[in-house]
Amino acid sequence: MTGAATTAEAEVARAEVAVVGAGPAGLAAAVTAAEAGLSVILVDAAARPGGQFWRHGPGGPRADEGHHHLGTYADLTERLSRAGVRTLYGRQVWRAERGADGFILRTRPAHDTARAPAVTVAVRALVLCPGGYDRQLPIPGWDLPGVMAAGGVQALLKADGTLAGRRAVVAGTGPFLLPVATGLAAAGADVPLVCEANTLRGWLREAGGAAREPAKAVEAARYAALLARHRIPYRTRTVVTHILGGTRVRAVRVAPLGRDGRPVTARATEVAADLVALGWGFTPALELPLALGARTRVDVDGSLVAVVDAWQRASVPGVYLAGECTGVGGAALALREGRLSGIAVAADLGRSYDRGAVRRLRSGIRRGRRFAAAMHTAHPVPAHWTAWLTPDTVVCRCEEVTFAALDEAHRTLGADDPRTLKQLARPGMGMCQGRVCGFATTAISAALTGRPATAADHRGLATRPLAFPVPLGEIAAADGDGDGDGDGGGPDA
Repeated sequence: MTGAATTAEAEVARAEVAVVGAGPAGLAAAVTAAEAGLSVILVDAAARPGGQFWRHGPGGPRADEGHHHLGTYADLTERLSRAGVRTLYGRQVWRAERGADGFILRTRPAHDTARAPAVTVAVRALVLCPGGYDRQLPIPGWDLPGVMAAGGVQALLKADGTLAGRRAVVAGTGPFLLPVATGLAAAGADVPLVCEANTLRGWLREAGGAAREPAKAVEAARYAALLARHRIPYRTRTVVTHILGGTRVRAVRVAPLGRDGRPVTARATEVAADLVALGWGFTPALELPLALGARTRVDVDGSLVAVVDAWQRASVPGVYLAGECTGVGGAALALREGRLSGIAVAADLGRSYDRGAVRRLRSGIRRGRRFAAAMHTAHPVPAHWTAWLTPDTVVCRCEEVTFAALDEAHRTLGADDPRTLKQLARPGMGMCQGRVCGFATTAISAALTGRPATAADHRGLATRPLAFPVPLGEIAAADGDGDGDGDGGGPDA
């Protein structure tokens, strides 16, 4: 990477509060804190607000591109401007650390082509709303051109109106498969199959949690109608076990899951495709919370999430968390958590607040969390998915680490946890720093050792000294500018 900024070029931006992330949670937090009278800086890597949920196409998000709650988006962005929030869009926060009187954020342009100086943000309190990204499970052949994360497929559609393929199989588990499949079909793609690894009967067992958010049932019914309109087959308890092709995808092999959760290979069939969209839920982006030492736990879906109290406070004083980093639960829940975190930081910095609003938000957050738990329980990652892997299946695509290499490191070198697997076999040491393969490597480690993955196991691959790659010159300049005390915290034991 090139174009490192010098200390002389760097700007220092000061405020009472910094909000990192301009998705639903971050917009709600920034607006709420600013309207309470605080000076607020909002930082996001994208060029415009909205996050992954309100992703912009030409002219901004539109309802016909699959966006929801656009009235809420319009309201938040208008209030953001009116409240005087300073926005730093197109900037990546690559390090967060404790300063003498609060916190220091080191930022740089999100793209190396942008000729702009570094900006250091100095604040009394932080609201972190970093969102999440697609959780991926390796499948034999998933490294072929034409295989994409379901979120990436949808992002191309929303941002550019671009079809990643003409004949697409959508596979994995969870409600997110539905907007991806119907969005592809509406854009002109042939979708011969949606493979859902679980059965919809799981929702019957979680009826109490599902009933907490009736709007979700209406949304599901709408997608079911769209599947029928586009004549898209939706097959439950079915998985893609192999992706076939030479220089790119040409077909997938699908099989039903038996009672033991393993594919019934005798009933496997092949389906032609030039695009495979894989979606296994989402993983929270925890680089900044972990760098500051926030406590974590393993959520219902097996992902590592940050722990917060009833005010969205992290275990680190002065840090507040909202959205997917506290547990994947969707935009409506993220909005409520963002608003509550904005009220909390304002209250802690001496501003008045509406106690009735706090009660309503907490009630809504409890409902949202119960629905999220029901969703995760109804759509778990298949228990025996590691048994589908062949020795030559690539697990870490950056470093080309195969399942055989991980198995060998465990059997002959004694690697019995994800961190040791990383040290001996190199998964997670490439450009993505384990964002793609971290969850899978942790699950493989658990399968090899026969013990459940713990929060410490997940942190072993999720904790990174730098949130994103950055030139050495910028690190040297930041370490020498004297704005912070160099204490970035550390993961909890």
